[in-house]
Formats: sequence, C-alpha cells, structure tokens
Amino acid sequence: MSSQLISSHRENAEVYTGEAICKQKSKELLEKIHLPKGLLPLDDLVEVGYNESSGFVWLKQKKSKTHFFRSIGRSVWYDTEVTAFVEDLRMKRLTGVKSKELLIWITICDISIQDPNSGKITFGTAAGLSRAFPVSAFNEEEGKQTT
Repeated sequence: MSSQLISSHRENAEVYTGEAICKQKSKELLEKIHLPKGLLPLDDLVEVGYNESSGFVWLKQKKSKTHFFRSIGRSVWYDTEVTAFVEDLRMKRLTGVKSKELLIWITICDISIQDPNSGKITFGTAAGLSRAFPVSAFNEEEGKQTT
C-alpha cells in the first residue's frame, strides 16, 4: 500500500537516490520540520522523496532495521519503506514504524511535539494511545543499532 501512496505523490516531488545524499536529505527534512535528527536512524537508504505541496515524504531502505534508543530503553522497528505526511513539529499518517512495548510491537502513526518548550515528543497509535518521551532521547548520537 505504501508503494501506491508513493507513486501517487511522486509527481512534483524532490527525489534523491544514493545512500549518502539520502541520509543527508532525511536529516535536513527532520531539521526543517523541527523534529530531532536522530528520529529516523535508517541505514542503507536507497531513496528519499519529499512532495512539498502535499507534505508527503518517503524513505526506502534496503532492509528493515531495529534500533534501540538507550536513554528511553525502547526498540523501534523501521520497515523497508517509511512514509508520512509532515508539517512543522509533526509527522502524521506514518507507516512503517513500530515500537516495542513490553512484549508486543505497537504501530506508531503520529509523532509530534505539541509544546517545544516542554522538551517532550509524543508518539501516537491509531487506537488513540500515546506516550511522551524527552526530545533529547532522539538526538543523533543516541541509541545503537540492534539488527
């Protein structure tokens, strides 16, 4: 389904290929929308696209990845395709991201910073559940790759 969504937003989008430029552009996008640059610690990126008029962004990597954020003690899984609609301080209708809570993987569909002064970033599910963590937990140097 995400491939169909990418196809429908590909026209008039900035599309980048190649690992180095894709990693750079993904960090630039996070910076542009005022989210922490370590939020999407993806490796082996093959394509990054951004349709500014619709706010749609996609990131494709060679294989899925699990990343452990040490400071919050959470594993996050990123699929081979991660998509979202972005706006300032928010990623909504997110696909391809799950967080491990206790023993189960929870799909994350919304990431936002409601109050930049709070120092908190909120992750939401389709069921309406959410959890807030310190923004600092998602700075670039945090965490380590587990698979």
